[in-house]
Amino acid sequence: MTRRVLKDKYNINNKVIDLYERTLNDVKDQFQYYDEIREFNQLKVLNALQEEGISESHFTNSSGYGYGDIGRDSLDKVYARIFNSESALVRPHFVNGTHALGCALFGNLRPGDTMLSVCGDPYDTLHEVIGIENKGSGSLKEYGVNYEQVNLTDDNKINFEDIKKHLESNNTIKLVHIQRSTGYGWRKSLLISEIKEIIDFVKGINPNVICFVDNCYGEFIDTIEPTDVGADLVAGSLIKNIGGGIAPTGGYIAGTKDCVTKASYRLTVPGIGGECGSTFGVMRLLYEGLFFAPHVSIEALKGAIFCSRIMELAGFEVLPKYTDKRSDIIQAIKFNDKEKLINFCRGIQKGSPVDSFAQCEPWDMPGYSDQVIMAAGAFVQGASIELSADAPIREPYIGYLQGGLTFDHAKIGILIALSNIL
Repeated sequence: MTRRVLKDKYNINNKVIDLYERTLNDVKDQFQYYDEIREFNQLKVLNALQEEGISESHFTNSSGYGYGDIGRDSLDKVYARIFNSESALVRPHFVNGTHALGCALFGNLRPGDTMLSVCGDPYDTLHEVIGIENKGSGSLKEYGVNYEQVNLTDDNKINFEDIKKHLESNNTIKLVHIQRSTGYGWRKSLLISEIKEIIDFVKGINPNVICFVDNCYGEFIDTIEPTDVGADLVAGSLIKNIGGGIAPTGGYIAGTKDCVTKASYRLTVPGIGGECGSTFGVMRLLYEGLFFAPHVSIEALKGAIFCSRIMELAGFEVLPKYTDKRSDIIQAIKFNDKEKLINFCRGIQKGSPVDSFAQCEPWDMPGYSDQVIMAAGAFVQGASIELSADAPIREPYIGYLQGGLTFDHAKIGILIALSNIL
């Protein structure tokens, strides 16, 4: 029945359907492995909600200053439990993940300090925050914060030798930035075990350095988070994994009490921090999204694994491979062809439940140095936990697919996208 609908309604040809059926058979073992992780994380979230005694009274609708918003304050405690951290700051006032990351950086760095990125280039939208591309005003660089970078080795591994050189030669390094996901790069996401190795190495040289992990796209893909292995600070977006496809906006920061408090002073102002901020009636959505997040994150991950295998069978280079252990929900496909990249993204848009009739085009997107194409027919604008694909328009024309609230939808969207380029 499914095969007939795919052919009749979406013009999926027999070749693609044959690849689809072979792929489903190939990925069974991988799916079973991640289903066990999903069950563990569902228990972890359930227990955190129960331990904090969450009730309907926490689904508040505060206004004005938002003093005493028990829903807001209790959600912070729930997140702190999930991340096994001293403190957390979860707010709808973060406009995106970059905003949460920026608050964490500005809150914990001072003039004369140095930030060291150990995974090469940070994600594109952080470049102006840091001052790597100083197009606007108010970057860390303009406030006197220095920046150094350790590039990956030729085989895309962490360069521990260079990290040691930087830490031993510069006593102003205050914060080490670790990017868990790939961003717009061609490398695997960092496994928690690899993040632990970096943190242990850095702390062994200077235990006072803040280890900060950009955790976007990585939540609930493993049974533990970076804070379980020594990260002082993590941050991410609620319209990615941890919002479960239900949170309408927002971001989070978790870690040591000192680091989170300093970050909160940049979200609001010193002396107020997280004590204020009305929540506009969104608290139920943030709680419910968190509850669904372990399930939805693995549904999205299954879509990525499926995409990896079927695109590989179709002749494209992919990273990671479908059998590789994963630490985020992103799947990279190297097209080596501008038009194939664009048509793949357009195919994902065609397979969307919202705005499927729209044709996405490359455009000059704020925060990016290259034109970017984004396919995102989502219920929440820009929510990359929903099926989406995006790419900077630059050689070798790599597309990045992520999301899918259900695996059933993700695989249909991928089949339409593959048919769009074959």
